[in-house]
Amino acid sequence: MLDVIIFEGNDAKSPVEEILLSVRHAALQDNLEKLLKIPEIDRIILSTNQEQFLALARESKVLVEVNTMPPAEFLFGEELIALIDRYHVRTVLCMGGAAVPLIEVSELRSLCQQVLAKEQCYVTNNVQSADIIAFNPATVLKKYPAPTTDNSLALLLRYDAHFEQILLPVTLGTQFDIDTPTDLRVLAASPFGGPQLRSILDELALPLQSITRMKEVLAGHYPEVAMIGRIGAPVIARINQNLKVRLRIFSEERGMKSLGRLERNEVVSLLGFWLDEIGPERFFSFLAQTATAALIDTRVLFAHRKTVLSDADRFYSDLGAYEKIEDPFVKEFTRAAQDCDIPVVLGGHSLVTGGVLAFIQEIGCQN
Repeated sequence: MLDVIIFEGNDAKSPVEEILLSVRHAALQDNLEKLLKIPEIDRIILSTNQEQFLALARESKVLVEVNTMPPAEFLFGEELIALIDRYHVRTVLCMGGAAVPLIEVSELRSLCQQVLAKEQCYVTNNVQSADIIAFNPATVLKKYPAPTTDNSLALLLRYDAHFEQILLPVTLGTQFDIDTPTDLRVLAASPFGGPQLRSILDELALPLQSITRMKEVLAGHYPEVAMIGRIGAPVIARINQNLKVRLRIFSEERGMKSLGRLERNEVVSLLGFWLDEIGPERFFSFLAQTATAALIDTRVLFAHRKTVLSDADRFYSDLGAYEKIEDPFVKEFTRAAQDCDIPVVLGGHSLVTGGVLAFIQEIGCQN
């Protein structure tokens, strides 16, 4: 048997962050329903700053730990180690509340069985961006400095503890995550998601035009599709296997979070330097001359500028709501993307991973 530790906390400061939070909570409820069906799971421990989740403790397997610490002071690794110690956890599955919202029960059970079958191993969905990770034994963390994030947890287990790495198959379920409003738009325009997730998405009036246009392009006959940002080989391979497109890919700064480059302000981007030189309007003018559609992981370009941005500005950019953005560059960049002659979808890393897989799966079902 293993125990699940789920972290779900937030400090929404704007309406767009409140929207994201409401959808994350719906995804959490769907995830709990899946986890409760897995016989290998003993307890589910939910660490949260949201007191509304205390009602979940009525379910015998769910234990709710309300953390009143301000989100800015929350230390992921220290809290994880404290929970492992408090509940005498032997083998653990750690995840965020809205992580992998499209994962199947069978995929979750396979993960549990793999980590229970062998000590000195960990099972995760991504080498550098671990949204869900299980490891055995859980007490190994006491031997090392507490990891700051789930991404650095995976690196600790691999390179410090020398645990065997077991990667989950690349599927829509293991790769799709809810990090930004773009992820909500992709889901809202799709048939995917559990009952709670679908219900809340149906209530939101999210702008879907660029998502719909993007899918029309991807379903075409060898259009030119630009992908910019932290693009990984598995997604490229999946596109080449399933879609008739010509790819123009510019991949930069993979692992910028897990390797600490973002935290240390070390992110640099060749396209970012070019943007600095020519400005967003000319950038998107050139893009429209070389591609039929574009998917852009904007976080690399934004981090390159070494400017502290609010979550609200990043999220409003994802929605194309440039009139609500305070940062001058992000406002200009988002406006130029909206005015571009081709469909442009802006988002984070999840757009060019799970988001692309969602497009592929939906297009495949229609063909």
